[in-house]
Amino acid sequence: MSGTTGNRRSTTREERFEHGLRVLDRVDGEAGRRVVDALGDVNPELGHQIVAWAFGDIYDRPGLAARDRQLVTLGMLTALGGCETQLEVHVNASLNVGLSPDEIVEALLHAAVYCGIPRAMNASLVAKKVFAERGLLPAGRGPAAEARTAGG
Repeated sequence: MSGTTGNRRSTTREERFEHGLRVLDRVDGEAGRRVVDALGDVNPELGHQIVAWAFGDIYDRPGLAARDRQLVTLGMLTALGGCETQLEVHVNASLNVGLSPDEIVEALLHAAVYCGIPRAMNASLVAKKVFAERGLLPAGRGPAAEARTAGG
């Protein structure tokens, strides 16, 4: 299988990896590289596939904007549960691609309806950690919160 980058088609294993690495860096930054590097001494092929396939071939497809892909990813990781390490990377990635803390909080609240409060709560605590590290607390005080406060 080969990935596409505009009019250029990546065909070799190395080209796919290099393209995926550029996408990973753009979206996840250093956190994404740390995840892949952590796999180096236990499952380097999984790290390669995350970069080449997940980011180079799938994430970089033109059908969804990066911010929309991150909303889907947040919802899926929240629903799966037990994915807090990946959630931390993707909350950071969500911020990197233009989602606001309030939008992330709203997505996690929305996930509670479909996958349950405990999983949404765990995801929200991961988001809180990331927001704190980036100086973005308090969060979740956007227009919906203001309307609730003003309305009584």
